[in-house]
Amino acid sequence: MKDKIHPKYFPCKVYHNGEVVMTCGATVPELHVEVWSGSHPFFTGKQTFVDSAGRVEKFQKKFGGNYFAPKKK
Repeated sequence: MKDKIHPKYFPCKVYHNGEVVMTCGATVPELHVEVWSGSHPFFTGKQTFVDSAGRVEKFQKKFGGNYFAPKKK
């Protein structure tokens, strides 16, 4: 193996709603997920509400609201 080309490896903790749901290895020390197998209706067999309205606000916040405005030449 070549030296100094590989990313740093962390024992990663995966969080869902503020609690640790699993541990794994990754290039980041923490992951925060909205949906995982323990909360997904396919795996649990029960329907839960996913905040789809909050996703729009998250997108607008991320891209600043004027992301799709015509570019000035």
